[in-house]
Amino acid sequence: MTKIKNLEELKQLRDQLLSKIDLREKGEFPEGRIQIKVAMSTCGIEAGAKAVLNSFIEELDKRSISAIVTQTDCLGYCKAEPTVEISLPDHEAIVFGFVDSKKVVEIIERYIIKNELVDGVITPAQYEVINNNGLGGRVNG
Repeated sequence: MTKIKNLEELKQLRDQLLSKIDLREKGEFPEGRIQIKVAMSTCGIEAGAKAVLNSFIEELDKRSISAIVTQTDCLGYCKAEPTVEISLPDHEAIVFGFVDSKKVVEIIERYIIKNELVDGVITPAQYEVINNNGLGGRVNG
């Protein structure tokens, strides 16, 4: 462990530890919280899921929105990667496909804050069209 040289470094260490404790406590009791799961399988990572995960964390923090952001295995929509499953309290989970950093901002501003549907929602029927036709564009929902 490195030595702490000043009060500012001590405060930074405290904030980091408190953040980890807060994340662990939220993760143990996810009911009633916004939950965001970014698919981080091989195809998701290759498509940019790590940047999407980081964008969600940064954008939610900027807006002081409390949410549990985690990574998960494949959601089964490989041709629509990066994919993200979002569960709002008292709502069914929704999967978004072809998510990038710009889409993260739109999802937060419109879906999470205003509870409006956002283009890019994947339903099993829409995914079948993508999968069967080999389409690589956005899914219009």
